[in-house]
Amino acid sequence: MGIQLYAGSGSPFVWRVWLALEHKALPYELKLLSFAGGDLSKPEFAALNPRKKVPTIVDDGFALYESAAIVEYLEDAYPRSGGALFPSDTKPRAVARRRIREIDEYVAQRMERLLDEVLFKPQAEWNADAIAKSRDKLVAELEQWDQALTGDYFAGGVGAVDFSLYPLLALTLRMEDKKKPDLAIRAALGSKLKAWMQRIEKLPFFDKTYPPHWKAG
Repeated sequence: MGIQLYAGSGSPFVWRVWLALEHKALPYELKLLSFAGGDLSKPEFAALNPRKKVPTIVDDGFALYESAAIVEYLEDAYPRSGGALFPSDTKPRAVARRRIREIDEYVAQRMERLLDEVLFKPQAEWNADAIAKSRDKLVAELEQWDQALTGDYFAGGVGAVDFSLYPLLALTLRMEDKKKPDLAIRAALGSKLKAWMQRIEKLPFFDKTYPPHWKAG
């Protein structure tokens, strides 16, 4: 049966783990839960993850949640399977872990503030000043990532750092396209980040991991 991945469509943190599973070529069963249907609050799921959030994996009876911890577990538990998620040498590996921490601490938090202002409020309640400030902080953060990209990917070959950053950026751009095109985040992206996104989107398993409900438009 392989690893069970409890997921919610569109969650960037689920997408991180899904990409990692595909990159590692690990067998898994996708268990798609409904946010609107209250699946995350059901007792059987809460028994696996008392925080009632996705992603959560179960591997041979071992349940684990928090996406960054899951990705590290996959690398440690299956070091010889598929592609590596982290560099093998100690110092580059430490830098990769630091970058993931920066993504979760800075990129994700800025993205979530913008989503709170735009995606999770009716348009009639939008605060133009708050939206502009959140947008500018996120764009400034993304400028640093454009400058930090010195190769095709963020840590040598494609891996955990890329799988952590891409879904956050993709969700932000989808929100822009669907809800507020004048955010102009896509237009503000540096050329290196744009090319990097295109490389991620050409990975052979990318389409398989694309959020199911996004495929409908």
